[in-house]
Amino acid sequence: MASSSLLGRLGVSLSKTLTATSPVQTVHLRLNNPLTHSSKLKCCLSTSSTLSQQRSKILSHEPPLAATGTVMSKDESRDFMALFPDIVRELTDRGRHSDIPDVNKWFAKVLQYNVPSGKKNRGLALVVAYKMLAQSPPDQDSIQLAQILGWCVEILQAFLLVLDDVMDNATTRRGRPCWYRHNHIGLAAVNDALLLEQAIYQLLRRHFAHLPYYVHLIHLFHDLTLKTSMGQSLDLSTANDLSKFTMDRYEAIVKYKTSYYSFQLPIALAMYMAGMEDVEVHRQARTLLLEMGHFFQVQDDYLDCFGTPDVTGKIGTDIEDGKCSWLAVVALQRATADQRKVMEECYGSKDPSHVSNIKNLYLELGLPSTFSTYEEESYNLINTHIQQLSRGLNQDLFYRILEKIYKRQS
Repeated sequence: MASSSLLGRLGVSLSKTLTATSPVQTVHLRLNNPLTHSSKLKCCLSTSSTLSQQRSKILSHEPPLAATGTVMSKDESRDFMALFPDIVRELTDRGRHSDIPDVNKWFAKVLQYNVPSGKKNRGLALVVAYKMLAQSPPDQDSIQLAQILGWCVEILQAFLLVLDDVMDNATTRRGRPCWYRHNHIGLAAVNDALLLEQAIYQLLRRHFAHLPYYVHLIHLFHDLTLKTSMGQSLDLSTANDLSKFTMDRYEAIVKYKTSYYSFQLPIALAMYMAGMEDVEVHRQARTLLLEMGHFFQVQDDYLDCFGTPDVTGKIGTDIEDGKCSWLAVVALQRATADQRKVMEECYGSKDPSHVSNIKNLYLELGLPSTFSTYEEESYNLINTHIQQLSRGLNQDLFYRILEKIYKRQS
């Protein structure tokens, strides 16, 4: 069973459990451990005050104290950010294409507006992962290489988001107008996204072509960009068709559109930089990271509806866009015939009253409570799987990533 399926099945079981008429219900989940493919986890879930007591008895694993911090220190984040102007200059001011200075100036604006304004979690995670996985303490030159690679991941993120916002007709991104809405750029943003994508391979060739793991880097970027594009295609073909809103389809969308590039990519790149090429090691890491990616996306879906735009940095539009979100899938699983009619009539509509009807339906179905329970159970489950990592993988790295996303508000 794929890792993301574990958390998806947990969400389904939570949905069924929390809507049961009995005040205390117990459900047994047969969960194949994605790391050993053999263990079973019995989760006892309750709608009463006994929930936390049951959980503590069954899933009592806690991360080490070192796992409670952020992924990177403020100094490390500052050093990472300090490199970005050099990245921009390298891509626009190195003498190449000097006969089209206007394009170079425009490209610099594209980079400056779209790349550094986010939380930079992917790029920062790569740098800290490399430091923790390196066989010996890395020197400054090696750390700078990791930072450059981290910026490649951030540029990939920007490339994907520019296109995603166009396709979703989104309004804001990171607290500002989406790039295609900025100064009436419009569909020219599609070409700007292509500039961003090609910048990745310019940087990789200039800084990594002489290194033995260069081919691995190229293959990873190509492979996971393809997977992400396939996930976007699946997402677009599912939107506004409630008959396709199943947990299996949702899991596939999440795995391909989010988990591969947001979680597997930065850590796998760091592993190759650190000389880790064992196929089984990468399989274990990938399985766990895809599981974290599913957890992250469920949070994202919840925040899209119930988060605060001033905190999340964007105005959620999943309801208006008819997205196959975790909330919509669980709502359809739990809805009565009349409640399903509300979904059919209002979901995917931009009418504010219809959007309000859907949000009220989510509240009526108790989805905030379901999400809260899901988040706790998923967190405990992932902690369990981190403890079962083997073959030299640094458990503390994965604890730190998990702590970074747990209970996030943006």
